[in-house]
Amino acid sequence: QSSRSCHIACQRSHRRHVLSSQPLINFARPKMQLSAGILDGMKGFMKRFTTKASASHILIKGGAEAENKLEDLKVEIGNSPIKFAEYAAQYSECPSASSGGDLGEFGPGAMVAEFDKVVFNEDIGQVHGPIKTQFGYHLIFIRDRTD
Repeated sequence: QSSRSCHIACQRSHRRHVLSSQPLINFARPKMQLSAGILDGMKGFMKRFTTKASASHILIKGGAEAENKLEDLKVEIGNSPIKFAEYAAQYSECPSASSGGDLGEFGPGAMVAEFDKVVFNEDIGQVHGPIKTQFGYHLIFIRDRTD
């Protein structure tokens, strides 16, 4: 009888060990992954409303000659915001020329994709370009960006 009691006790102990160390179904992990996916999606959605940038640009319409002109202007401007505004007023073919090329503050999706790619990814305080869009070629000066 004591041998049988020992055997039953061992079976119960083994069963408890197996059940506690290896759950049959792990519900926690899928829920956590689902929650993380929802949170990532929400972060991306909210970023569209919270990410802002302010930039100026110089637009010259045309092909290779416009691109070459902007290459020359970029060398003369360096990364000076003052020179950029002066050159925008003088050379840009956009109505923003009257305000030194200032486009104000805007969020992702407000400008064409090529423009957004630069403004929301490249270094702040530098002149970028020439960038080709459907409107022509641009030099872009990124003044500020919040994430």
